[in-house]
Amino acid sequence: MINLCGISLSNYYNKTKLVLLEKGIEFNEEKVIPSQDPALLARSPLGKIPFIETEHGTLSESQVILEYLEETYPEVPLYPNDSFQRAKCRELIQHIELNIELQLRRLYKEAFFGGTVSDETKAEVKEKVDVGLAGLARLTQFSPFIAGDTFTAADCVAIVHFFMISVTTQKIYGADKLVEIIPAVTAYNEMVATRVTVQKVVADRNAVLMAMGIIK
Repeated sequence: MINLCGISLSNYYNKTKLVLLEKGIEFNEEKVIPSQDPALLARSPLGKIPFIETEHGTLSESQVILEYLEETYPEVPLYPNDSFQRAKCRELIQHIELNIELQLRRLYKEAFFGGTVSDETKAEVKEKVDVGLAGLARLTQFSPFIAGDTFTAADCVAIVHFFMISVTTQKIYGADKLVEIIPAVTAYNEMVATRVTVQKVVADRNAVLMAMGIIK
C-alpha cells in the first residue's frame, strides 16, 4: 500500500492526495513536517513534502508522483489518450505551478503565517501573476473541465492551487485576481466542489487551516 507523507496544509500534498482518491488507489496518510532532520532526509532527499513510500521505495516531487501513479495505476486514467492532448494537460499543470503558484509563494509568509513582505516584492509578484493568469485564461477551456470535457490531472492541480491563488491575492491585494482575470473560474469551482473526492481534500485542508487560525 502507498504511504502518502506530508500535511494537508500543502497544496502539493493535496494535489497528490486528490489524484490518489480519484484513481481509487488505497493509501495511508502519515503526517510529516518538512525539515532538514537526517531521518527525514533519508526518506525525502531535500526534506520536502509530499513524498510517497511504495513497495519499491520512496518517491518525491509531486508531479513525478502523479506521473508514476498514472503509469502504475492506469485503470482510471487522469491524462488523455491522445499524445498531444496529454501534452496540453501537462502544459496546463506546468503553467499553473511555475508561472503563477511559484510566484505567489513569495507572499505566503504574509498571507498565511503572520509575517510581512515588502511592497517592492508585492508589486513584482503582482506583475508576474497578472501575466501568468492572462496566459492561463488563454489555455483553459472550462468545457466543463479545465482541459476539456473530461476530468484530468490538470483539474486535480487547478483545484488546490486556485484556492491558494484566490486567498493570497485577496489578502495581499484586496481582490481575487484569479476570478477577476478568469471569471469562468467561479462556475468551475462550484462544479468541482460537488465531487466527493474534492470535498474530502478540502475538508481535511480546511481543518488544518482552522486549527492554525488562518480561516474561520
